[in-house]
Amino acid sequence: MRPATIPLRLEDVAVELAEDRASPRAAQSLHRRHAPLDFPARQLQLLERIPLRAEFRALAPDLAPAQLEIFQVNLGKLCNMTCRHCHVDAGPDRTDAMMADATVDEVIAALRASSAHTVDLTGGAPELHPRFRDVVQAAFDAGKHVMDRCNLTVLLLPRSAGLVDWLADRNVEIVASLPHYRRPNTDAQRGDGVFERSIRALRILNAAGYGKGNPQRRLTLVSNPAGAFLGASQASVEREWRAGLQKNFGLTFDRLFALNNMPIARFLEWLQDSGNLEAYMERLVTAFNPGAIAGLMCRNTLSVGWDGRLYDCDFNQMLELEIDRAAGPHIRDFDEQAWGQRSIVTARHCFGCTAGAGSSCGGQTA
Repeated sequence: MRPATIPLRLEDVAVELAEDRASPRAAQSLHRRHAPLDFPARQLQLLERIPLRAEFRALAPDLAPAQLEIFQVNLGKLCNMTCRHCHVDAGPDRTDAMMADATVDEVIAALRASSAHTVDLTGGAPELHPRFRDVVQAAFDAGKHVMDRCNLTVLLLPRSAGLVDWLADRNVEIVASLPHYRRPNTDAQRGDGVFERSIRALRILNAAGYGKGNPQRRLTLVSNPAGAFLGASQASVEREWRAGLQKNFGLTFDRLFALNNMPIARFLEWLQDSGNLEAYMERLVTAFNPGAIAGLMCRNTLSVGWDGRLYDCDFNQMLELEIDRAAGPHIRDFDEQAWGQRSIVTARHCFGCTAGAGSSCGGQTA
């Protein structure tokens, strides 16, 4: 067990973020505004009230678990930014939802014992957790491939000095979220100035050997549409972005994930406020693709919440839809064999993962 200094260290991080005037912020969290949709149950109720032509389970009746491959851990909702589309409702005020010291120890023990080949660290900004490096080191020592889901601008904070080289020494893949390779689209979602800071961070990553074709320095970009529509194919987006970033900035990356926006949290609020909610949900249902089901992340991914509770995927986690209780509700009780025999929990937001070419934390699924 770690000493009881973690809460003080977390408080130091929160103070640093509160004093940070460099990171643009496009919105405020639902939590800070005490907005109605701060409560996951209300998000689910809102989705249930929409008239749809079909229910998810009726179109995907055979959805079943596969072998565990990815051990995904949400270290907490603390973030240096507050993006308009964030399905996590992360922000600099979210110290209320950060993984406790004892839970970190339980996560490390479980990932060491699991058969998963990849440990996927997410947040908020996972790098802001005081024990982020502890988890990375434990996963690396256990022979796991580590993915750091990075918002890029966090790499420019003073506390992140030297972090890129440290991650590179441990072969950590950087999965960097960048809404678009053009300034207006990115700043519209994330705040004025985010694009410029993201480009600076990408330059740092390229200088450290990331994005140059070395599998031990893999740089993956993540793109999502700027509004209530589905994006273009992942392959075409990757070609366009590769050419645009190289031509305009001399930047390179290794691959790109294209994701659909999920009707959850702040993006759900935007859909409702802009009058796009029903049309967007109907668009997702109409675009349902049975070929996307085999690659859904809920089949091969264990999602661990900041409080140690277990979920079928990151999106279920945000809606507090825990895994089938028979498989164990908390990481301290995790039983991989039982996990493989669970029933996957679904609801209407799942249409976001099966629309078009499919969508998951690993990009398109079909």
